[in-house]
Amino acid sequence: MSGSGAAAEKADPRQRPQMKVNEYKENQNIAYVSLKPVQTTVSIKTATVYLTPFSLSNYQLDQLMCPKSLLEKNSNNEVACKKTKIKKTCRRIIPPKMKTTSSKAESTLQNPSSAVHTESNKLQHERTTDAMNLGVDMESSQDGDSDEDTTPGLDDFSGLSPYERKRLKNISENANFFASLQLSESAARLREMIKKRQPPISKRKKPKKRENGIGCRRSMRLLKADPSGVLLPATPAPPALVADETPLLPPGPLEMTSENQDDNSEGFKGFLRTWAGMSKPSSKNTEKELSSIKSYKANLNGMVISEDTVYKVTTGPIFSMALHPSETRTLVAVGAKFGQVGLCDLTQQPKEDGVYVFHPHSQPVSCLYFSPANPAHILSLSYDGTLRCGDFSRAVFEEVYRNERSSFSSFDFLAEDASTLIVGHWDGKMSLVDRRTPGTSYEKLIGSSMGKIRTVHVHPVHRQYFITAGLRDIHIYDARHLNCRGSQPLISLTEHTKSIASAYFSPLTGNRVVTTCADCNLRIFDSSCISSNIPLLTTIRHNTFTGRWLTRFQAMWDPKQEDCIIVGSMARPRRIEIFHETGKRVHSFGGECLVSVCSINAMHPTRYILAGVWNEYLFLDSHWKGAWKGNLTQ
Repeated sequence: MSGSGAAAEKADPRQRPQMKVNEYKENQNIAYVSLKPVQTTVSIKTATVYLTPFSLSNYQLDQLMCPKSLLEKNSNNEVACKKTKIKKTCRRIIPPKMKTTSSKAESTLQNPSSAVHTESNKLQHERTTDAMNLGVDMESSQDGDSDEDTTPGLDDFSGLSPYERKRLKNISENANFFASLQLSESAARLREMIKKRQPPISKRKKPKKRENGIGCRRSMRLLKADPSGVLLPATPAPPALVADETPLLPPGPLEMTSENQDDNSEGFKGFLRTWAGMSKPSSKNTEKELSSIKSYKANLNGMVISEDTVYKVTTGPIFSMALHPSETRTLVAVGAKFGQVGLCDLTQQPKEDGVYVFHPHSQPVSCLYFSPANPAHILSLSYDGTLRCGDFSRAVFEEVYRNERSSFSSFDFLAEDASTLIVGHWDGKMSLVDRRTPGTSYEKLIGSSMGKIRTVHVHPVHRQYFITAGLRDIHIYDARHLNCRGSQPLISLTEHTKSIASAYFSPLTGNRVVTTCADCNLRIFDSSCISSNIPLLTTIRHNTFTGRWLTRFQAMWDPKQEDCIIVGSMARPRRIEIFHETGKRVHSFGGECLVSVCSINAMHPTRYILAGVWNEYLFLDSHWKGAWKGNLTQ
């Protein structure tokens, strides 16, 4: 080997010269083969073979054999096949020149002066042997793969790649393996074993009865026996509950028959004569000038609540009330829940003799008015769909209007002589009734856009106008333009946000409208000019949330002072409040005797008498004091 080659090997013994295959240098005693990796690709597997220099003196072509590991793994036929392939491969790799120069290479390797080269040759010899063994192993594995690919069971898939053949073979082997485990048969056996196993039934042993022993103590009440052991008589079965349906009273006039007094007594006859003799007041309220707020407040301060006269009028709750306009007597009429109408003369002594109760209706009486033309007549409206007129001179309740298919809520007089009326229905309809025509039917049945009508009130001066309060709308209509198919209102008040309880014109001029709403506000509008819009003047904050069991508040005008309104209060202590139209509180009635919420209140048109309704009727006067107690739970 030349000096340059020796120096290179000393510098880096691991560095190997890169030469082409079958290239032979005559100036070198050792044949070199290229160390560049040769990649052989069989299907998708890659084998890398490194060829290193080796000596031909130590290895003969007939002595090249496969590794022992491969001979142990394969059969005799496979070993013979591998030997043939190895010989062919070696003949193809080693050129003829390398055989003739083997002796020179051996002498050079045996030279003691080149010890370094000998060391290198030994290392190269070991690496060459390992490379040959690796090449034989890879070739044998490739041959094994090709043998496996030609499995007789996969002949049908000759068009597939070796990898896919191998994959299908693995799948079939796995399937055969799982089939050999017999998992389905084991699962079936386990299911049968679970079905056969049943929970043990624990049979409780019944205790033996003692023939001569004392048994357990038992309740005599459960045995339905008295303490001595005697059986009690069987209790009768409770009667079946019947629906509370009050039948309607027969149509036509009804006699005034008192429920709490004797009809043939002299007191009852005197009572009828007293009511029949009541005449219309001589002077009209419209001709009187309004008193100043100062004098009005002074008169209110003189009214005191007392319990000297407390009257129990009806047995049921009170729904409506009316004060007779008489200036000589204090007469009050109330309408109850069960269709009763109570009449009371507070000037009668003893007080029990001044109360008379009649039954002209079968359902609650929602509205009461004394006739403006004849104060001896009282008109009552009921939920049962009837409107009757009580005539004290004849002691009879005449039927004015009847509609059994509807329920009435409120009414008012369109004419001053009380000949025509406007009736509001709970279903939002209205009826125009003329008392001069024979029969008990309506003249017109008017539809409206309101879902419910709670109150109806006629303008005191321009009586063709009337106002209705519904759920959330307040409408003003003209009675001259009512249409049976549905009438459009002249004006609609839309300032309210919740349910409306009432709406009333001021009693003398009708220049104001007061409304009561569930949003805890009392509103006063200017109705002096009925046009397309009515402006809002005042909003008074007032608690109107009465709940379910109390009658809803209805703010009413004082007939003597039409710029003041009266309304009940939820405040404690209980009171009745009077407000001016500007929103200022004028007066508040209260005291130890006023212990209930007064939802319905009314003032006498000419005298300073106030009637309040809840659990008590309160009548207050500047000259005499009194209180009238009743019931009201709505």
